[in-house]
Amino acid sequence: MADYVRWTKDSLIERVKQLEDELKQQQSAAAHAAADAAAAVSASSAAAAHAHALLGKRTKQEKADSKLRAKDRKKKPLDPAKYSTRLVALKLAYLGKNYNGFEYQPCGTLPTIEEELWKALVRSCLVFPNKPEEVNFMPYEYAKCGRTDRGVSAFGQVISLRLRSNRPVPSDELAGGQENGNVDAVGAAGGDKPTTNHAAVSKKEKSGAKPAKAAWDPITDEIQYCKVLNRLLPPDIRILAWCPDPPANFSARFSCRERQYRYFFTQPAFPPAPSNFEGKPRTAGAMKDGWLDIDAMRKAAKMFEGLHDFRNFCKIDPTKQITNFMRRVFESDIVEVDDANTVMPYFNHHQIKPSNGDYPDAMYPKVYYFHVRGSAFLWHQIRHMVAILFLIGQGLEKPALVADLLDATAQPRKPNFLMADEVPLVLWDCIFPKLDAAATAAPTAAEGLALDEDVHDPETEANTELEDGVDWVWLAEASPKNDLVNQLWEFWREKKIDELLASKLLNCVAVNADPDRPPAHRAAAKKQKGANSQRIFEGGDSGRMMGIYMPVLKRPSQASVEEINDKWAQSKGYANGEELTRNKFWRTAIREAKEAADEAKEAAIEAKKAALQANKTAINKSSEPRVVVNTSGE
Repeated sequence: MADYVRWTKDSLIERVKQLEDELKQQQSAAAHAAADAAAAVSASSAAAAHAHALLGKRTKQEKADSKLRAKDRKKKPLDPAKYSTRLVALKLAYLGKNYNGFEYQPCGTLPTIEEELWKALVRSCLVFPNKPEEVNFMPYEYAKCGRTDRGVSAFGQVISLRLRSNRPVPSDELAGGQENGNVDAVGAAGGDKPTTNHAAVSKKEKSGAKPAKAAWDPITDEIQYCKVLNRLLPPDIRILAWCPDPPANFSARFSCRERQYRYFFTQPAFPPAPSNFEGKPRTAGAMKDGWLDIDAMRKAAKMFEGLHDFRNFCKIDPTKQITNFMRRVFESDIVEVDDANTVMPYFNHHQIKPSNGDYPDAMYPKVYYFHVRGSAFLWHQIRHMVAILFLIGQGLEKPALVADLLDATAQPRKPNFLMADEVPLVLWDCIFPKLDAAATAAPTAAEGLALDEDVHDPETEANTELEDGVDWVWLAEASPKNDLVNQLWEFWREKKIDELLASKLLNCVAVNADPDRPPAHRAAAKKQKGANSQRIFEGGDSGRMMGIYMPVLKRPSQASVEEINDKWAQSKGYANGEELTRNKFWRTAIREAKEAADEAKEAAIEAKKAALQANKTAINKSSEPRVVVNTSGE
């Protein structure tokens, strides 16, 4: 029976349609079976009379079938044994708002980036899976730099995997011989596992038996991976560049030494109400609703720089049993975007701006982003950091809150606070510096590859000025027509016109309202629902009402890291998390135990079915009439 868990949604829909067609055919055949049998008897004589007239003649249907068979022969699938493969790195960008994250999830309601990549790779025959309907990157030495969550975008995501190559396979290797080299030959047709490397020059070419051909160029003669995939991918997923010759032992995940994120937001964060409608401040020291104190946010952001314990700025995942929350942040700052202003004079009105005089007339709203660079990050770490910065920017917390939460000794349990919205977050870039042999062979990547876990030593990650050492071939360089720019221009212009019309509509409504006009029903305004509620900005399109604001450090705290890890370990049959992690391969042990339990459960179900069937058979036999044989001769 097929395992439908890892099937793509398109494959599942196609399978459902196929089963529906088969069911209709079976029902139609059953309905016409009796009529066909009767018609066959009456028509047998007529068929005999016309048999010789039909001999040697082909019906229209037969001719149509012949044409279809000819088409099928033309669409004969590629033979993997006739193609070589190569390990490449791809740099891609995507807008994550319409996707359920980067990593494939079989039960998600939205598609994932990996699912779209898989469908494009299979359709373009860049990979040859045995089961193309199942998403399975494992046989292709696949690795990804970052696993962005639902709604998060990326402009510098990097993956590495083995793909079909145009490099000619020497004739002696097609006959079965193989040699060592830097481009691999694919194994049996439809197989998932690539075979060993083959030579760059065949024996026949070395012997000079045939005239030497022009040397094969690994870039210009290669498959145009970026173009091929971009033709098949959705418009909000683009392959930007590829690397034809990654460094030795390259892994998109473990070779990355720096990841850069940007979280975008506006100033003001949401529409402020006129001052004569507000009354007294809802929270002492708070900013005017909608406005952010950028200087306070920048001061707090700088406190993240350096080596710190970020257990209070992440979501604990007990399935990973992480105990080391030390991470090094190279740079952390609040930066203004110079080329993203949409001018709305309404926000310069004295009733709309804060009254402290720190906000001179300017082009509002402005756009800023939280810029952070680091070697590695914990689950949801960036969004937790931004959430605290927004509370500080609204004047609800002091910048010192960052230092308090980074002190894991004084604050071992994370207070309850919501992380920021996911849509404005972008994985901006991933840096793969050129390292010497000692750094490349360091146990960090080696252990990580062996155990499939995030192993790193923040103490050794002191170099904060890294430069990318990967030789990327950018699609814009390889194409004089610059197809990628044209594609993205069309996508951008559509969104830009939407944004322009929305801004003009908002400005039209705003300028016709007179903020100086006193409210006609001030008494009614005071009784308005939510009048005493504090609006909290969390990165979304509007503020969230939360009632009377409670400072972060006075809120209830979550369970400690040790308690969370121990609880999960106990659910897997261990005394605590420490006992579980003594086995370096505990993930494999848990997976094997689960598979064994599933097999035992399935075997028990089958045994129960067999017992029920045997019982049913015995009942049927007992109910059959008995034949009594008279042997007396009477």
